[in-house]
Amino acid sequence: MGVLLLCYSNTLHLEKLINHIYIKKTILILDFLYIAANLKIISRQGWIDKLSIVNPESVADHTFSMAIIGMILSDSQNYNTNKILKMILLHDLAESITGDFTPEQKSKKDKIILENKAMKEILKNLPKTLQKQYLLIWNEYQTNETNDANFVHQIDKFEMALQAKIYSKQNRSSKDFTTFFDSAKKEIKHPDILNLFNQLNN
Repeated sequence: MGVLLLCYSNTLHLEKLINHIYIKKTILILDFLYIAANLKIISRQGWIDKLSIVNPESVADHTFSMAIIGMILSDSQNYNTNKILKMILLHDLAESITGDFTPEQKSKKDKIILENKAMKEILKNLPKTLQKQYLLIWNEYQTNETNDANFVHQIDKFEMALQAKIYSKQNRSSKDFTTFFDSAKKEIKHPDILNLFNQLNN
């Protein structure tokens, strides 16, 4: 009888321990999700500073649009769509903490340092395997030395041009949108993205 009670007690203790670990893990993942959801209220600063647009798109809006573009182009080009989409979803995630900066507000070097620090803080509550995976993808995007990273950078620029075209059609600003199209044109080299960009300007 004593052995049975001991076994029962140990089982209860193990169940409580498992539940505690599960609940703690869930809470930590929720913390990450809260931070990620914050991108929905972070405005894209360039539209405000350069075009004085009221209620511009959020960083989350931009990321969603990029994800749709990335999915279509990646699938049609036989890229690693899974990786491309992860890179897109992660590429501006640090801005959920730092906010969005234009080049005039902060140098590229300072922006990278700030965002790298923020990204490590954002990912720290995820399981170690996910932290490692996402940081590798994030760093690959930041250094922009691979075909995948360069592909995503060009999608980023094209999406900016697409949104500029949308705003221009909506007459959201009396200011000139040319600077956004010129910036995108300098970066876009991939044939499919360039073709879309050229059609956008017709």
